[in-house]
Amino acid sequence: MADHSVKLAALSLLNHPESTLNYKSGQFLGGIAFSDQPLTERQERWLSDLLRKHGLPPLSSEKTDG
Repeated sequence: MADHSVKLAALSLLNHPESTLNYKSGQFLGGIAFSDQPLTERQERWLSDLLRKHGLPPLSSEKTDG
């Protein structure tokens, strides 16, 4: 089952008031918001990049420097 924080992150990005998402990113986020499958490494990187670009905090499972 997918991590609940992934679904919340995807929904936060989809509902972001200053979103600059393109169609492909929107499809990706919509898919992971409703999927029960864990993210692949590539999907994790993409989600992390989108979170960072929109000024949202990283996923709790992400490692931080420091």
